[in-house]
This record gives sequence, C-alpha cells and structure tokens, in this order.
Amino acid sequence: MKRRNTSFFHLARPRPLGLVVVGTLLATASAQAQTTPAPPAVLGQPAAAPSGPWTLQAAVDYAVAHNLTVRQSELTAQQQAAVTRLNRAALLPTAALNGTQSFSFGTNKDPFTNQFQAVNVRANNFSAQGQVTLFSGFQLRNTIKQGVLDAQATLADVEKARNDLSLNVASSFLQLLLAQELIRASEARMSTVREQVSRSEKLLKAGAVAEGNVLDSRAQLAGEERTLVTAQNQLALAQLALVQQMNLDPATARRFEVVVPTLPDPSTLTTASGELDPNATYEIARQKLPEIKAAELRVLSSQRNLDIAKGGYYPRLTMAGGISTGFSSVRNQSVLRTDKFNLTPVYQVDPAAPLGYSPTTYIIPQPAFDVLPYRFLDQLRDNRGEFLQFTLQVPILNGLQTRVGVQRAQINIQQSEVRAEQTRLQLRQSIEQSYADALAAQRRFAASSRQVEALALAFRNAEIRFNNGLLNGTDFNIARNNLTAAESDMIQAKYEFFFRRKVLDFYQGKPLAL
Repeated sequence: MKRRNTSFFHLARPRPLGLVVVGTLLATASAQAQTTPAPPAVLGQPAAAPSGPWTLQAAVDYAVAHNLTVRQSELTAQQQAAVTRLNRAALLPTAALNGTQSFSFGTNKDPFTNQFQAVNVRANNFSAQGQVTLFSGFQLRNTIKQGVLDAQATLADVEKARNDLSLNVASSFLQLLLAQELIRASEARMSTVREQVSRSEKLLKAGAVAEGNVLDSRAQLAGEERTLVTAQNQLALAQLALVQQMNLDPATARRFEVVVPTLPDPSTLTTASGELDPNATYEIARQKLPEIKAAELRVLSSQRNLDIAKGGYYPRLTMAGGISTGFSSVRNQSVLRTDKFNLTPVYQVDPAAPLGYSPTTYIIPQPAFDVLPYRFLDQLRDNRGEFLQFTLQVPILNGLQTRVGVQRAQINIQQSEVRAEQTRLQLRQSIEQSYADALAAQRRFAASSRQVEALALAFRNAEIRFNNGLLNGTDFNIARNNLTAAESDMIQAKYEFFFRRKVLDFYQGKPLAL
C-alpha cells in the first residue's frame, strides 16, 4: 500500500505534475518560443468559442485573442508606433499663431508711439511664427531610424507573448489529458477491486477464505476510491488553470470539454531522426524566433543611439520667420481734406530795410487734416512687420555631456550584443534540453511498458492465488501497488514525451495540434 500511494501521489499531486509539465515549460521552453504558425488575432476581432469540445489549436487561438498579457503587449507596440510617427514629425517645421488683447488704465505707454498718455488703452497684438531645423548633426534622422527599429522589436515582443501563452496553454491542455487518463485508469482498477470484494465476500460465506481476505479487499477498494478522488481533484485544477489562461467566460467554462486525441505509441516514433535533430531545429528557430529577432533589432537600435549621441558634436542650424501686427485704441489718424485749406500768414523781413519798414506779409494756404480714430483693419495693415532669422549654434564645451553620452552609447551597444548572444545561447540550450528530455521520456515509456506487461502477468498470477487462498492480502496488495505505480509512470512518460515533442515541433514552425 505504501509503495502504490507514494508513486501515485508523486504523479497525481498538482505541484509535482506541474514540475514535470508546466515547470519544465516555464524553465526551458516558454521563454524561447518561436513565431506562431497561425496568423495572429486581430485586435477587435477575437476568436469565437467553439460550440463543441475544444481542440488544442482552438484553445490556443482563443487564448491568444483574449489573454490580457498579450493585449498589453499589443498596446505597447501601438504606443511605440505612435512614438515613431512623432519622431518623423520632428522633421516638419513648427508654426504658431499668437493673439493678445490687453486693457490698460491710467498713465500708460502707447505700444506704437512709445508716448505716455493718461488715458485708458485697449491694445491687440497678432503674430505668426515658424521655425525649421536645417541641420542637427543627423540626430533627427537617426532618431527616426531608431524608432523604427524599436517599433519592430516591440512587434516581436508581441509574438513572443503569444508564443509563451501558446506553450503554456499546450502544457495545461496536456496536463488535463493526463488527469483524464489517470481517472480512466483509476476507474478501471476500482471496477476490478469491486469485483474482487464481491468475490471475496462470496468465498467468505462459502467458508473458502478467511475474513482477513475480505477486509484486505475492502481496504484496497477504499484506497482506490481515494486515488480516484485525487485524480479528479487534479483534473479540476488542470481545467481551472487552462480556463484561466484562456480568459474564458465563466458561463462557457462550466461546460468546458476538450477533444481527446488518439496519441500514437511513443516507442514507435523516431526522435533521433534528422527531423528532430537539435542543430537543425536550432537553425530553424534562430531564423524565426521572435526573441532572437527582437534582440538583434535592439542591437541595431543601440547603434543608432550611438549615432544620435555623436550628433551632439556637430553644429545646429535653424531658420525662423514670422509676421506681426497690432492695434491701439488711442492711436489717431490724420486724413487730408481736399475741400478745405488752412490760410497761414508768413512774414518776410528785409534785413537791409530802414527802420520803421513794415515786413511783407504773405498768405500761404496749408492743407487741412481731420484727426479721426485709426480704424482697426487699417492699423493691422499699417503696423505689419516681418522677420527672417537664421540661428547657428556651435558646441564648444557643455560639461563633457556629449563625450560621456557617446561613451555610454558604446557601452550600451556591447550590452545589447551580450543580451542577444545570451538569448541565442538560451535558445540552443532549451532545444538541446527539450530533445534530451523527449528522448529520455521515450526510453522511460518503453521501459515502463515492459514493466507494466511483466507486472500485469505477475498480478494476474497473484490474483488467482489470492482467490484460492494461497496468497495473503499484504502480498496481493503489494502486487497491485506495483502494477499501479508502473501504469502511472508509463502514462506520465507518455505525456511528457508528447509535450517535449510539441515543443520541438513548435520551434520548427509547426502548428500546435495533437
């Protein structure tokens, strides 16, 4: 009894099983997924829930379309795309229109005559200005190129989030199938034990066996019932994990069912063929994996950042221009009158004339003006002024900020290259580990299959001897527990092999389908 329970609990408890399936995924595969072969879900067009049982591919598609982590990655990519558009717009000129209106009371200066007057003044100022950068050490263009690279890297991050989620869903899906198979195996054993209990009770009534045999059979049945409950709990937890990863509606989750595929015998599949060669798989994954692409793009982005930093050594040339005008309520306008002249006397004195001589008087007509208020539109037209300005800034010394910025950019390039190399190394190690685990699981399944066959024959022999009273209940239970442990280990090895196989297929760009 002790041997059977220990082996089964190691298989059936959620934590150890997660270490076998989910934990291994997160440690070696989740962070190294490649581009999902299926086209990504479009925002605003989520995948619809199927009407019947869920296949693995349907579960993956639905999770990708509804998972909030993926959605957050998509929004981050959209934000980076907006930053790229903003960087491009920096090449365009800047322009602005300004308008002010002010009221002054008491003694004030006329803004146009610069004379102080003790009068209330209403003034308006209007201007239009524009500026464009002609040269800035190519910083603007390099910023645009860097933004494009960063935007592409964030798109690769979206693909990575989808791939991580896809592998997590595949892991939970296989864990759920494993729990279902454990339940079927436990139910089959319970049926056999019930028949054994019924037979022992009949033999006890006939006096053919001792009462201890019946008690041992009932204890065995109680143990199988406990095993079944444990497997059912594991199934419920696996289903809950899958539903949560898919962000499935609670109403749909209550009737959640999956399609149980027919999996081939792992021992009949070849894992050492060229199709699953680790080196060939790595070369395929290295070209398609979004993490690799994102790391390489960020190396290029850091190189552009170096060009931006070096741009601080160059002069900066800008051009600005504008037009302005205004209005003042105290300004008047003199208007010439054509129908009226002012007669102004002019006296002319002859210096050589004797005393008592009267000067000659002339009457000269002068043009007459009317002082009228200066109209608003006339002032705007007459007060207009324009300017054009070129500004050249030559950097000489700025506290070594440019030099230190260049040095930091160079270090950032080296860091990006190290991160990219580390990502490639993790990919290779993950593929090699998945291949080794798949091969080990296949060998373990083959060995467990042979063990199950041998223990099944031994159990049938023990059952016959137990029914004839030639074997005690303790030895019979040991034989049953050995068979149960071997069956559980075989089932575990089977699903571990298929998960590892799916991880390797996924690296090669194949769809997640069973």
